Amino acid sequence: MSFSHGRQSTASSAPEVNTPHGLLTIGELAHRAGVSTSALRYYEELGLLPLPARISGQRRYPESAARLVAAILVYSDAGFTLAEQKTLLATGASTPGGRRQLMQRKLAELDEQIARAQAAREAISHGLRCPHEDIAQCPNFNAGITARLAGQPLTQSHQQLHGQRFDEATGIVS
Repeated sequence: MSFSHGRQSTASSAPEVNTPHGLLTIGELAHRAGVSTSALRYYEELGLLPLPARISGQRRYPESAARLVAAILVYSDAGFTLAEQKTLLATGASTPGGRRQLMQRKLAELDEQIARAQAAREAISHGLRCPHEDIAQCPNFNAGITARLAGQPLTQSHQQLHGQRFDEATGIVS
């Protein structure tokens, strides 16, 4: 079984569980949400998942906890750190401005990551198309090295090489 941030690789299609008062054991919640029990304990430790009631020493979660775990997984899939998720879950509807600000900041981070990945992809594609046997003889590669020595990231130097303008403040190529 493979795990990613405590997630099991199989999709959950668990049937409804008949537990006392509609409560789920940690195993039932883990199965329903498609995560490991250790992930649930970790979410509790971080304050993402409220501490459950205990019946005979066993954790018992309300069925609504499955939706909360699913929200945590959606936030993770969108790239939010667990600390950011804690902020998002804490702010909720009470401070929508704070939620929007955090989401805008994350969107800017993602745009930056995408720009870096695209520049890396283009540079590698150029390397594959380059007619020079020795890449060190390529004028474009050498221009990239010179730009890097001048402190320019690949995103900026690659765009300048192709005559495009890179705005450092916004990360937008025009």
